[in-house]
Amino acid sequence: MAELDTLKFYSELSKDAQALLQKRLVRRTLHRGRAVIEKGHTVSGAYFVLHGQLRVYTFGPGGKEATLYFIRPGETCVLALNSLFNDLLYPAWVEAAADTVVGIVPGQLYRTLFERERGIQDLTVRALSTAVFRLMAELEEVHTTRLDQRLAAFLLTHASSEGLVLGTQQELAHHIGTTREVVARQVGEWVASGLVETGRGRLRLLDLSALAKCAKAGSV
Repeated sequence: MAELDTLKFYSELSKDAQALLQKRLVRRTLHRGRAVIEKGHTVSGAYFVLHGQLRVYTFGPGGKEATLYFIRPGETCVLALNSLFNDLLYPAWVEAAADTVVGIVPGQLYRTLFERERGIQDLTVRALSTAVFRLMAELEEVHTTRLDQRLAAFLLTHASSEGLVLGTQQELAHHIGTTREVVARQVGEWVASGLVETGRGRLRLLDLSALAKCAKAGSV
């Protein structure tokens, strides 16, 4: 299964472990916006992104969505691992942020591999460590930065090499934990200043330097 090469730890596994993964990996293809896991669900295994991207999010006061983190190709969901190892229900929501292919390693198989494969052990520890730093950074950002800074930082982080960010203003609001009206107002100001241009379900960044300045110190 060529897609397994996306997983950096795969080459570190024994031949027997590689064969088990090839045989028992459950492959799911998800269209953008498709729900993957909901809060309170039982986790059936370890989720790895083979292609595309997953978004893990929660709901804040007033029912506003707030993105916790993204899972990119080769990465796994640390909350799913925590639920798997501690027999807990999943504590958030997950959806496909793009057309995505997910590989699910059944729970018992993942536990077995964790007991005997150094590559799986290292991966699990790195995933947990990375998630802690990501969540701490997100919490610090929420409490110490203004919404315009957070929006500018999000756009710069997720833009393609052509400066294109896919997503509606409602989706952008979900990512940074605010309302569509707030995002629309800020985007409108940036459009008027020539920093971005809008299109259906997308934004194009025109002045990266000005947006970077905004991300650092607030609106320009």
